[in-house]
Amino acid sequence: MSLQLTRHRAAAAALATALLVPLAACGNDGSAGGEDSGSGAKPSGSAPGAPAAGLTVLAAASLTDAFEEAGAAYEKENPGTKVTFSFAGSQELAAQVRQGAPADVLVTADTRTMDGLSGETGTPTVIAGNRLVIAVGKGNPEKVESLKDLSDPRLKVVLAAPEVPVGRYGEQILDAQRIKVKPVSQEPSVRAVLSKVELGEADAGLVYRTDAATATGKVDAIDIPDAENAVASYPAAMLKASEHTEAAAAFVAWLTTPAAQKILRSAGFQQP
Repeated sequence: MSLQLTRHRAAAAALATALLVPLAACGNDGSAGGEDSGSGAKPSGSAPGAPAAGLTVLAAASLTDAFEEAGAAYEKENPGTKVTFSFAGSQELAAQVRQGAPADVLVTADTRTMDGLSGETGTPTVIAGNRLVIAVGKGNPEKVESLKDLSDPRLKVVLAAPEVPVGRYGEQILDAQRIKVKPVSQEPSVRAVLSKVELGEADAGLVYRTDAATATGKVDAIDIPDAENAVASYPAAMLKASEHTEAAAAFVAWLTTPAAQKILRSAGFQQP
C-alpha cells in the first residue's frame, strides 16, 4: 500500500507541473494573465510625461481652427490619447465649469475670465495673444477705413456682448477713442459676430484678426493701429475636477512647446 500511495503522489505532482508551465508562459507574454486590470500602468505607446487619456478641452471660440489642428498633432505625438474640444464664448465656458461640466482643460480668450475661476483651475499659462480687426463684407462695399467709421448711423454694426472677451476688448478700444457705436446686435461669441458679417446681416463687426483670417474670400479685415488696439491674452489651465489631472497638465504644458506655438503662429496668433 505504501508503494502504491507513493506512485499516486508522484503522478499527481507531475500532472500539476505540466499544467502550471503553459499558465506561466501565458502570463509572461501579456496575451492573457499578464494584462493589467486597474493597476494604473500606462498603455504602450504613451509618451513620457503625457499619460494616455481621453481629454476634454473647453476652449474659446476663436481657437477653433488652430486647436483642431493642434489636437490632431498632439494625438499623433501621444498615441492612445484622444482630445475632444468644446468651443464657445469664454463666458459660456466659465459657466460650464461652475456647473460641474466634465472637462479636463480650460482655455479662455482673456485672463479676467480665467482669474474668476481660480478655485477651479491649476495655475494658468498664457499660450498666445491676439488683436482685433474690423470685419467687413468682401470688397468693403461700405468703404470702412477706421474705428471712427463705425459710428456712422447708416452702418449696421454688430459687436460681441460685453461679457464676452472680444466684446469687452471692443468696448475698451471704442471708449478709448471716444467713439459711440449703436450695434444692431450683441452676439455670444466672436464667431457669431463674424457669421453676421459673412452672411451680409451686418456691414461691419469687431473680431479677432485670427477669426477674420478663417473667412478669407468672404470678408475683408481692416487693420486697427496698435495704438488704438487691445491685446487679447489666452491663458490655459488644468481643471482641478479633471479625472486625468496628469494628462491634462501635460497637454497645457505642450501648448507652450515649439510644435504647438508653430501651429498658433500659422493661424495668426501672437506670441504670449
